[in-house]
Amino acid sequence: MPASRAEAERAAALRAEIERHNRAYYVLDQPTIPDAEYDTLFRELQTLESAHPELLTADSPTQRIGGAPLPEFGKLTHRVPMLSLNNAFSEEEVAAFDRRCRESLGAAEDSIDYAVEPKFDGLAVTLIYDRGLFVQGATRGDGTTGEDVTQNLRTVRNIPLHLTGVQIPARLEVRGEVLIPRRDFERLNAQQRELGGREFVNPRNAAAGSLRQLDPKITAARPLRFFAYGVAEITHPAASHSELMDQLSAWGLPVAGERDVVRGLTGLLGYYARIGAARERLPYDIDGVVYKVNRLADQEQLGFVARAPRFAIAHKFPAQEATTRVLAIEVQVGRTGALTPVARLAPVFVGGVTLTNATLHNQDEIARKDVRIGDTVIVRRAGDVIPEVVAVVPELRPQDAQPYDLLAAIGRVCPACGSRVERPEDEIILRCTGGLYCPAQRKRSLAHFASRLALDIEGLGEKLVGQLVDAGIVRTPADLYRLDPATLAGLERMGEKSAGNLLAAIEKSKQTTLSRFIYALGIRNVGEATAKDLARHFGRLEPLLAADEAQLMRVPEVGPVVAASIRNFCAEAHNLDVIEQLLAAGVHWPDAQPAAVVDSAPLGKLAGKSFVLTGTLPSLTREAAKEMIEALGGRVAGSVSKKTDFVVAGADAGSKLERARQLGVAVIDEAQLLEILEQ
Repeated sequence: MPASRAEAERAAALRAEIERHNRAYYVLDQPTIPDAEYDTLFRELQTLESAHPELLTADSPTQRIGGAPLPEFGKLTHRVPMLSLNNAFSEEEVAAFDRRCRESLGAAEDSIDYAVEPKFDGLAVTLIYDRGLFVQGATRGDGTTGEDVTQNLRTVRNIPLHLTGVQIPARLEVRGEVLIPRRDFERLNAQQRELGGREFVNPRNAAAGSLRQLDPKITAARPLRFFAYGVAEITHPAASHSELMDQLSAWGLPVAGERDVVRGLTGLLGYYARIGAARERLPYDIDGVVYKVNRLADQEQLGFVARAPRFAIAHKFPAQEATTRVLAIEVQVGRTGALTPVARLAPVFVGGVTLTNATLHNQDEIARKDVRIGDTVIVRRAGDVIPEVVAVVPELRPQDAQPYDLLAAIGRVCPACGSRVERPEDEIILRCTGGLYCPAQRKRSLAHFASRLALDIEGLGEKLVGQLVDAGIVRTPADLYRLDPATLAGLERMGEKSAGNLLAAIEKSKQTTLSRFIYALGIRNVGEATAKDLARHFGRLEPLLAADEAQLMRVPEVGPVVAASIRNFCAEAHNLDVIEQLLAAGVHWPDAQPAAVVDSAPLGKLAGKSFVLTGTLPSLTREAAKEMIEALGGRVAGSVSKKTDFVVAGADAGSKLERARQLGVAVIDEAQLLEILEQ
């Protein structure tokens, strides 16, 4: 039987009243009724909706308890990318940020208003509201695509399912952080202990794991909270960030109570000191503060660089430190072949995490700090993330403390594959030369081999590469050409159609160009441009593999470092074996299109000229500038050398600009580049 008008009105009244109580309890921290009375109202609404399902709405408070488990999370592509912030760790870096903002805006000293707020240590999410109704939410993901966790976000008690107030926009996308307050985290771990479950390490990990549960009921049982810190899309924006936050609060969205507006560098550093002093008393974990130019028009004028805004920066708190003992030193081989010594530590609790390992960076650092096995050391989480050994406590050194030499410990060969270890010129890091063969570098090598600028195997992304490697199916790029439908069918999320598409892409990749093949091998210091130079110079693969360093250095832009990298790669029999297997599998570059045609840039007015692009250009993207230069026969390199003719520098140019000045290379801006191109 349909609900009566009185029942419908009662359900609407209950929804509104319960949400008012939710806001008072979860957002304002000011409960207005006893828990028992709240429970009575909640059960009444549940009973009405159960008897009359047509009364159930998407924004009903009863939807916060979670529905049926999800088979998997969908993907959501962010209409506005979720960018990260650049970090500052010192007053000098904050002063530089303020100076850049003032210079770009033409503002006087101590004249810019900044919106300031704590930097939450949680999980970044985005919430989408359609005419005030919460319709979708997602994690940050890689900044471009996140996981659709709408059902789980509905269970977060202080996220309004329906906005209240006036002038609610037709579309609103809010960015913020999901976290677990400290007090609730302690209660959660107490419950875990009582149930005999595993305790969570820190609030951030607990929040991230809770929000990514496939069963929303588990998420609903966790004490998650949300705080908004920005807006990605809004139909009627305010004039400033602080006004925008006030508006979000008026609509029912929780924002940080500690936010403020300050003026100039003095105000920024004063706020940092004030929040730092109150850090331990805050109800939630923070790892710094965030500064944003307050006026939205100024933010738009300042714009973005790479994947971060120019108008904002995170000022991080100093890393937290503790002392412990070095039990052993072992060597890890990274995805790029870098050998990193790692200290195995007596467990110590630092910054909410129990540390058992800490990086020693390299042999030079071990020698500089004189770290020995058995030493008592100071460790910290650098940037509140990566544990590292800061220093030795010499007065606590035992008599039997053992000095450590990395090369002697590993016998000058890679501990992962037995290949030779090299220390490239001008580097302090030891590297494995195993390349295509080394298991530690396997996933990276395969992902690079399949990337767009290499063999361009569509559908073979990092996740699938990870599955193939972890299952022992693929060890080298040559194994890709031995895959069959039956093998692929056993992989997660790999249906018959997906397997067919992947095999077709692998088959298509067999016909390529010499330059792409060279680039796909992943030889250290050999980028796309150098691969083209090598292909153009040698024409065939065989003479390249047989060339000595002197012959290699006759190639434009190939210096001693690049030549040594190529020779070290070719000196490993494992790598040559993989190349032979690839050729035997049918990878080729057609004879009908000789390398001189396929791999060389067309001759033009800039033939023989080498350019390096650095910084952000006013109107051209780097890709567009590169295409224009190459269209006229010029070459765009990735690093500055004595052979570089021009460095094209834009805003926020970094080390490449400095290197150009050291070498006396001509530095030009975008206008001068366009002038050269037009001549």
